Amino acid sequence: MRLAGTWSVRAVVLTVLALVALRLVCAALTPLTFDEAYYWTWSKHLAGGYYDHPPLVAVVIRLGAMIAGDTELGVRLASILLVLPMSFAVYRTTMLLFGSAHAAASAAVFLNVTLMVAAGTVIVTPDAPLMAASSFVLLFLAELLVSGRGAWWLAVGAAVGAALLSKYTALFFGPVILIWLLTVPELRRWLRTPWPYLGGLVALAIFSPVIIWNAEHHWVSFAKQFGRARVDQFTLRYIVELIPTQIAFATPPVFALAAMGLFALSKRGEGTRAARVLINATVWTLTLYFVWHSLHGRVEANWFGPIYPALAIAAAVASDVARWQPCGRNFADACRRWALPVGVGMFVALVVQVNTGVLSAYRRDASVRSVGVGVRELAAGIEALRDKNGARCVLAQGYGVTSWLRFYLPEGTCVAQHFERIRWINAPPPDADQLAGRLLFVDDGSSNWPPVAHSFNQVEKIATLERKRGPLTIETFAINVVAEPKGDVLAPLPVELR
Repeated sequence: MRLAGTWSVRAVVLTVLALVALRLVCAALTPLTFDEAYYWTWSKHLAGGYYDHPPLVAVVIRLGAMIAGDTELGVRLASILLVLPMSFAVYRTTMLLFGSAHAAASAAVFLNVTLMVAAGTVIVTPDAPLMAASSFVLLFLAELLVSGRGAWWLAVGAAVGAALLSKYTALFFGPVILIWLLTVPELRRWLRTPWPYLGGLVALAIFSPVIIWNAEHHWVSFAKQFGRARVDQFTLRYIVELIPTQIAFATPPVFALAAMGLFALSKRGEGTRAARVLINATVWTLTLYFVWHSLHGRVEANWFGPIYPALAIAAAVASDVARWQPCGRNFADACRRWALPVGVGMFVALVVQVNTGVLSAYRRDASVRSVGVGVRELAAGIEALRDKNGARCVLAQGYGVTSWLRFYLPEGTCVAQHFERIRWINAPPPDADQLAGRLLFVDDGSSNWPPVAHSFNQVEKIATLERKRGPLTIETFAINVVAEPKGDVLAPLPVELR
């Protein structure tokens, strides 16, 4: 099957299922990133919120692990399967807004070939449920537009609430919807009805567990995430990263089509005004904020996840709806033909690289520290040393190594982070007897933490272990046996959270 001419529903379904199958295989073969292992620990203690994010990613992981166990595939399974309802929502939204089965089919496939969706559902993060919820926000707004039935506002509120349970970035749907209503004259009547406000109450009710959790924990998660908006100084060093990273995450053919589609949607000829404004408002509201944010801080590529359903629709508009001059038509057709092979090729190359490093001739790359290649072997070495030295618990400095060891060490092994207790506030601390006597301290050599001798009177280095990817040594860990803590074995929580 190729992305040219007319795609049938059957062809789209088979293509999406084939891509899902490929991702499931890659998910089973690729070690967890440290963030995935961290979110997996959340799934063992479900709560209304966590230090870093709202709780939906933990629920997604819990559901997958219930099916496939505490394995790499189990952690990622439900996240990967979210692409199925996401694809349906994008297909249906495109049909409603632009009335083209060809464009709807293209939009569903374009969404799936982006690295944002392909890699962003294999590597499970809050972005996967956020993108799924975002696609349904668009779908329910399109249903509202076509049907004129106010009850769809309740569904919009539910989708926004689910997005908020995924990531705080979903707050931007508020201004997106308001811009849509104010910009399209025939939609302003909704502001004089109770329906949008009832939808807002539905979203608030769904999001309320996160608010309650933050209120009970001195607003620590809100403070951490919303603190990113604070401006300390301005710089141009980050803004130059935005376009190259999004070209990569969208893949060049889909990015080019999306840019063409957004241009076409800025004119009157393509679709209704309401359809054009909805797609543009969804894309540009968040994009303009991140452009501003990049003037004082780095914008991670995955932060753009909520706009990708709209970008896929814009790309489909360029491919199947917009009218182009011959040169533009030829370029759009070429992008459409190459979207699938380029997207699959980039995804496979990425998976091969993060697992082997062969494409960079085994040199370091951006993924080498975050993906847990070599962690299973590292954990086996640590477990052997723990058993040999009679250590009751393994301590680590950062949350990433702590999370990896909790996942890869034998089930039931005591593993704790010596610092940052706030990250584990939803989980019970280790028993006192587990923290008594000899402990194994894994020192990653990071300058972010005080030396181990600052915390223990007895420190004996017993080994040095390496984490490797092929011939490349990624990290070196000093393994110490420690005893006689100078204070609490685990750094205490802030007074207000005890």
